[in-house]
Amino acid sequence: MRLARLLLRYAWASPATLVGLALAAIAGAFGATARVRKGVVEVAGGRLTRLAGSSGALCPIAITFGHVVLGVTHGALERERAHEHAHVRQYERWGVLFFPLYAASSCYALLRGGDPYRGNAFERKARAAEWEERRA
Repeated sequence: MRLARLLLRYAWASPATLVGLALAAIAGAFGATARVRKGVVEVAGGRLTRLAGSSGALCPIAITFGHVVLGVTHGALERERAHEHAHVRQYERWGVLFFPLYAASSCYALLRGGDPYRGNAFERKARAAEWEERRA
């Protein structure tokens, strides 16, 4: 029964994972490397590092698509793992619906006069998971 639930979670998140894998392939062509951590493909390095350095504060340290996390460096991914893996669990729960729900949450925060990133409910939950892991 556990295996069936695991396979269902991977299948439900698979449309987003395919987006992540496509981006990972592009990043790989530009020198990024991949590692698997806790069932999640983490891709970093290569030109991703230089791109982030040249774009300043506008570039995120990491971004998650299903079971794929793209990051600036593997060190950054290690530091952000709890946060990004919380997003993986969100994809497992919401599947491809995560994309419009995330955008809607950012819009809602913005309409209320808040920050579309910090006020996003999905980001708040990921930060809470990150803090929980740090306390443990």
